[in-house]
Amino acid sequence: MKDGWRTVTLGEACHFINGLWKGETPPFVHVGVIRNTNFAKDGGLDFSDIAYLDVEAKKFAKRRLQYGDIVLEKSGGGPKQPVGRVVFFDKSEGDFSFSNFTSAIRVKEPDTLDPQYLHRYLHRLYVSGHTEAMQSHSTGIRNLNGDAYKAIKVSFPRLDEQRRLVAILDEAFEAIATAKANTEKNLQNAREMAESLGELFFNECVDNDFEPRELAKVCELIVDCEHKTAPTQEHGIPSIRTPNIGKGHLILDGVNRVSEATYAEWTRRAVPRAGDLILAREAPAGNVAVIPKDLRVCLGQRTVLIRPRRDIFLPEYLAYLLLQRPSQQRLLAHSRGATVQHINLRDIRAFLISAVPSLEQQARVIAKLAEVEAARQSLERTQARKLAALEELKQSLLHQAFSGQLTARQADRTVAADV
Repeated sequence: MKDGWRTVTLGEACHFINGLWKGETPPFVHVGVIRNTNFAKDGGLDFSDIAYLDVEAKKFAKRRLQYGDIVLEKSGGGPKQPVGRVVFFDKSEGDFSFSNFTSAIRVKEPDTLDPQYLHRYLHRLYVSGHTEAMQSHSTGIRNLNGDAYKAIKVSFPRLDEQRRLVAILDEAFEAIATAKANTEKNLQNAREMAESLGELFFNECVDNDFEPRELAKVCELIVDCEHKTAPTQEHGIPSIRTPNIGKGHLILDGVNRVSEATYAEWTRRAVPRAGDLILAREAPAGNVAVIPKDLRVCLGQRTVLIRPRRDIFLPEYLAYLLLQRPSQQRLLAHSRGATVQHINLRDIRAFLISAVPSLEQQARVIAKLAEVEAARQSLERTQARKLAALEELKQSLLHQAFSGQLTARQADRTVAADV
């Protein structure tokens, strides 16, 4: 740490204000309430989904946000997301407060410690995992240890230097954000190109002489899942739920697992085989995956097992046919549900299949699609590494800033070399 920098605890430098409960005692005021859903990944505040509520005027008076406040997420999170996120409140007009799952941090002496500097300091601590050890779990959510958080030590130079560092970081982060947006656009373009090429290959070899038939008539079986939740355990046979069904392939990250006894009970009507298709009836409705070789799986809720006739279909071809945009539109045209689309088994069985080419032609299409998919995945890996490098660059700049090592020239050179 450079000479002339001060170090204080967060509790010494700031007031902490507990979040707002609506209450039931009038008079009421109508205010915007910042919730956990308004915390953006980059530490910014997302105002697109602010909840406007009628709250007790007395409670609001003590919890009205003012420009420069930092809102801290103290409860919430998830299995892979610690609490401790912070956002900077940058509005000087309007009536806004913050929910009971959050707290406001207000700098006592803003002419000594700049709130924007402090926000970036606390954001860096969060993304570096510093708050992970400060939380406990209860009732399925995470809770931040307030005393431990207030004991965090904050180091800072004089005020003008703090503001200079904030300006340097803002300029560098704007360049990084532009680079990330371009990278994500490249990813989207790659996906769209792969989809277009796939449709081109698919449409080049259709057989218009194939008599249209219902899906049930070109399959050995179409079996619905059990309509109850299977008991799970840490190890065992994968239980495929709708989140595990991708575009043609299974996604086994985080998959639930079941015992041999549960597997036997849940597969009484049909034992899933390699080459069978699993279709998601909900969330996301219409996704289809092919069961690979040497993998035993169990059907989870809201899924359907489809076994194509091998004299008509190669499984991968039928999966791709069902994933085509026109097929998806027809599958979902009869879906039910006001908020979640749900496909009825009856509509799946009655789905019309037409223009199916020979097995040899299907094999050629599958080979071409595999080439396109391999190229897309390679590009995605490259772009993903680029995004990770940009995120590491941000953390490096933050570390340099809060250890007194960052200058504008250093930031420009670092960003220019990596963006």
